[in-house]
Amino acid sequence: MPLDTSHIAADQSVPDTDGSAAADHLASLRPIRLVLAREGYVGAALKAARESLGLAVDDIEQVTRVRAAYIAAIESFDFDLLPARPFVVGYVRAYAQALGLDPGAVVARFRADAPKVDGKLRAPGGVRHDAFGSIRWLMVVGAVVVAAVVLWNLTRRVELQIAAPDESPVRIAATPRPSGGPAQIGAPLPTPPEATTPPVYQTPGLGAPVAPRPGAGGEAVVAAPADPASAAPFVPAGTIYGAADAGSGVVLQARKSATLVVHGPGGAIYFARLLNPGEAWRAPAIAGLTADVAEPAAMELFVGGASRGRLTQTQTSLAHLDQP
Repeated sequence: MPLDTSHIAADQSVPDTDGSAAADHLASLRPIRLVLAREGYVGAALKAARESLGLAVDDIEQVTRVRAAYIAAIESFDFDLLPARPFVVGYVRAYAQALGLDPGAVVARFRADAPKVDGKLRAPGGVRHDAFGSIRWLMVVGAVVVAAVVLWNLTRRVELQIAAPDESPVRIAATPRPSGGPAQIGAPLPTPPEATTPPVYQTPGLGAPVAPRPGAGGEAVVAAPADPASAAPFVPAGTIYGAADAGSGVVLQARKSATLVVHGPGGAIYFARLLNPGEAWRAPAIAGLTADVAEPAAMELFVGGASRGRLTQTQTSLAHLDQP
C-alpha cells in the first residue's frame, strides 16, 4: 500500500501512533517529518529516508538491535539473506520506528511489495537445525552395541570349544567270535589274595619264655630267644643310620613309621629321626645310651644280626645288649 506523499515536509510534531516516541533515540536527528516515496518498493524507500537523515546502517543496528546485514537485505529486498518472514516483518517494524515512520503503514506496504516465497519458516541467522543428526547418532550407537555383542559371542564360543573335552569315539577292538563247536573253558584262575587266609603271625624270638635280662638300673628290656638259631636275621630294607658295621652290633629297625630318639649320658641327644618302615639305626660303641620310642611295638631289636623281638617299653637302655 503506497503512502500518499512524495515530498518531505516540515514536521511540527511527530505523531506517535503506537506509543514508541518515548523510546525514540533518533528523534533529535529528525528535525523534519519523513514521508516515504511512492515509487519503487518499500526497501528502497526506507534506504532513501535513512540516507536523507545522514544515518548509516550501523546507526539503525544500534537502535533496533537488528543485524546490519539484515537491514541491508531489507533495503535491497534480498530474501535469501533473511530469516523467516515473521522475523523480517518484525525487523521492518523496528526499522520504521527508528526512522519515525508509521510502523503499521510501513509493514502493510512491505507485505504488499514482498510476496510470500514459501510457507516454510526458516530459522534466524546463526541457528543450524539438523533433522537427522540425532538419528545418525542413534544408528552409530546401535551399530557399536551390536558389534560388541557379536564379538563377545564369538569369543565365548571359541573359549567353549577350547575347553570342551574330546568327544571323538573310542574304538574298541572287537573280540573275535569263536569258531563253531563246543565252547572251550580254560583252567581255573588262582584264588585272589584277599580271599585267602593269611598264616598266623608269630613274633620272632618269642617261641619260648626266657628270663628277662636286666638293663641299666635293673629295668627289663626285651626277651632273648630260647634258640638263637631260630631267631629271624636282620634284613636291611632301607637306610641304616648311626654307626658303621664295626659298631656295637645293636640295631633298631622300624616295622612301621615311628620316631626314635637316642639319649646319651647326661641327656645329650645322639640321634633323633622319624624312621620309615624298613629303616634302621645301628648303635655306636658308646656306653650309657637309651632308646626313647613312643610306640615300642613299632621297633624291632637286633643283636649280632639276630632278632630279639619288639621293644616292650618306651625307654630302653642299650647298655650290655651286645654281650652274650
